[in-house]
Amino acid sequence: MSASAADDRSLIAYTGRWYFPIAFVARLPFAMMVVGVLTYVVSATGSVALGGLTSAAVGVGTVIAGPLIGDAVDRHGQRRVLVPLGLANSALLAAFPFVVSAGAPDWLMLLAALGIGVSAPQAAAMSRSRLIAIIGQRLSPNRRERTFSRTMAYESAADETAFVIGPVVVGILAALIAPWAPIAGAAVLSFVFVTAFALHPTSRAGAAAGDEPAEIAPARELLRAPVLVLVAATFAVGMFFGSTLTSLTAFMASQNDVDAASLLYGLMGVGSAVLALSAALLPARFALRWRWMLFAGVLTAATLGFTLSGSVSGVTVALCLMGLGVGPTLVTLFSLAGTRSPLGRSATVMTVLGSAMALAQSVAAAVTGAVAESVGVGAAMMLPFVAAALVLVFGVINLAVERRGRAGAAAAAASAPAASLLPVGDRA
Repeated sequence: MSASAADDRSLIAYTGRWYFPIAFVARLPFAMMVVGVLTYVVSATGSVALGGLTSAAVGVGTVIAGPLIGDAVDRHGQRRVLVPLGLANSALLAAFPFVVSAGAPDWLMLLAALGIGVSAPQAAAMSRSRLIAIIGQRLSPNRRERTFSRTMAYESAADETAFVIGPVVVGILAALIAPWAPIAGAAVLSFVFVTAFALHPTSRAGAAAGDEPAEIAPARELLRAPVLVLVAATFAVGMFFGSTLTSLTAFMASQNDVDAASLLYGLMGVGSAVLALSAALLPARFALRWRWMLFAGVLTAATLGFTLSGSVSGVTVALCLMGLGVGPTLVTLFSLAGTRSPLGRSATVMTVLGSAMALAQSVAAAVTGAVAESVGVGAAMMLPFVAAALVLVFGVINLAVERRGRAGAAAAAASAPAASLLPVGDRA
């Protein structure tokens, strides 16, 4: 349906009430697989180093495949890509415990972990792309801006909640059943819910009509500064998540209470999700570029408190404040991505951002763990501050990028009347 044919119905009238629960659960395999692989490999082999490498291999796989999956979706639609991808991911997850328990060589375990990452469907990115298309194509113009803001807020909150619930589910299944149970659970969720998400009627949103090729911008449009600065900032947010969880775990281990680490990390996630949803209430005149600066500043200041704190109570307060900064920052980044995606490249941009965050989280977790063991807990707790400061730095760079863009648009507008005075044969 074209924009001109849009009516005044709400977004949920087009998605249906079951869409959001299905899309949320479809995110969990992606949130569980990195931690699940790490937990199982360490348990089965006793090697923390090998566990870190295999979990990082999952992250690398998502980065390798992310842009390719996004491009395929933009060209052929979500249903044709996600159904086989979800089935392949489920099969690879189910096979992974057998590979490890069979005493396979390290390179084979790393290859299996890489395959899990490559086949990860990235439902979060697909959901954002799908909803952006519905809002742009179906909703009436007077509803779009408000609905877009609320939708991006919900999607970021859903991401936060999934990344909090995922590790908790991994811990519960591993403790109550066996270390392989989280991998098996992720395989079942991928088979059932990713397939259901792929087959949902909304998967046709944004797809080209009939067999005609989708109209998409050239790939070089993805390499422009307005998009690249978002990728870099999202990578820094992933660094923040990975380094915070690992340094917090190391700190709580030094306090002889390592089991409380996931609970404290969950406090940050809860606050982050609540503030992410609240971002939808901010007035439209509060520009996204300034929201980025404000909330990244809050994140950086709170993370400095985390770095300098030497007590459990101080760390707890800092984590709560960190959640107030990171949630709205994620909402802002993905909202900007929705507005800056080149024509027909929404799925590609969203998967690139999701892949960047997953890779950064995996690598930062491995690096932070190594720093904690070789240098000390204090040094490890500095890394989240470095990541938060990078988010703020990229916010400053974004201001320069937007300023240059506005200057270019103003120059083009100023030259347009002059061009119109030229004879027709002289116009370029």
